[in-house]
Amino acid sequence: MKRFSTPLILTLAVGIVAAVSTACSQSSTTPESTVAATVNGKKIMLQEVERIIHQQSQGKESLLSAHDLAQARLTVLDQLIQREVLFQRAEQEKLMPTDDEITNIINKQKQDSGMSEEEFQRQLKNSGMTPEALREEAKKDLAITKLQDKYAGKITISDREVEDFYTANKASFVNERGVRLAVIIVDPADNSGQNLSDDAKGEAAAKAKIDSVYQQLKSGSDFATVARAKSEDAQSLLKGGDIGFFSEDGMRAAGFPKELSDAFMGPMTVGGVTEPKLLNNKWYIFKLQEKRLQTENLTLESQGVRQQITVELTDQRKQILNSTLLRVAMAEAKIVNNLAGDILNNPSNLGLRPAGYDPSKAAAATVTPVPSATATPAATASPAKK
Repeated sequence: MKRFSTPLILTLAVGIVAAVSTACSQSSTTPESTVAATVNGKKIMLQEVERIIHQQSQGKESLLSAHDLAQARLTVLDQLIQREVLFQRAEQEKLMPTDDEITNIINKQKQDSGMSEEEFQRQLKNSGMTPEALREEAKKDLAITKLQDKYAGKITISDREVEDFYTANKASFVNERGVRLAVIIVDPADNSGQNLSDDAKGEAAAKAKIDSVYQQLKSGSDFATVARAKSEDAQSLLKGGDIGFFSEDGMRAAGFPKELSDAFMGPMTVGGVTEPKLLNNKWYIFKLQEKRLQTENLTLESQGVRQQITVELTDQRKQILNSTLLRVAMAEAKIVNNLAGDILNNPSNLGLRPAGYDPSKAAAATVTPVPSATATPAATASPAKK
């Protein structure tokens, strides 16, 4: 199980599943009035499930089959249940974040997004979240993180474990010849679905934008800062454009033109940026962040190797602890999954939506982010646990 990471503004752009529906057999029932599940008496409303799935599907949930819709609802509800269980456990262990901690994490997300305050507030409004709701979700995320960190703090990795890991994986400790790159991408296509703060639409707008970005970089602007504000690649922009290390074979496999790879491995200096390049109908500016001209086999005493192994082993242990923590918390909680019970009792109604469901209202309501962790089978809530 992965750590429940703070979604905040990321959740405004990225949801969990691409489907929506409810299994409801009574015509008088609406998502606003239906309790999908309870965790120790705390209600999780069907409205939350509908809203999250509607947001992720961008209003196209009706295109999915009844089976996919039902499975999507169950998946989202399981994740909401797990989130609530862990939050309540954090409350019990008195691990609530302070107001300052909540403010700081929201401010960091604003900074990482590259949005101005005005853009951030507009994005928040468009996603149906109030500042109060955002703070509440940040509070839950931070509390869960504190809970996981409490148990992770007990992890110790011995020298023997480090040495055994190196011996078993010696072939992987190689610094290959290659380069580490960052990129800013401008795409002429309409990327409004990604909720980018600055989306160029059309070839002329894209060319004007990439030229402006290039001038900013030539004038000394920080590449990572510009990437967060201007890049139209959702996966890399939050990392300041960083796309990782590429060996020479890796560059060929990724489709880099030979003249570009030759420039990276040849005359281009570390820290330099390329002129705008049109590749596959998108504009790219690359920054050369690191260059290795020779392949080097690393020993256990090479710089950073022991630390790298320790981090890897610690992360593995954290994943086990987080999964175990969730299982224990789920087992101790009183969970009633009404939605699962209703589907089980009324299998012919898998694809029915509740009477009165209005997607526009669901999209305008307060959004409840779902953690991005993948639930393990043993951790999913069962129907009507009492």
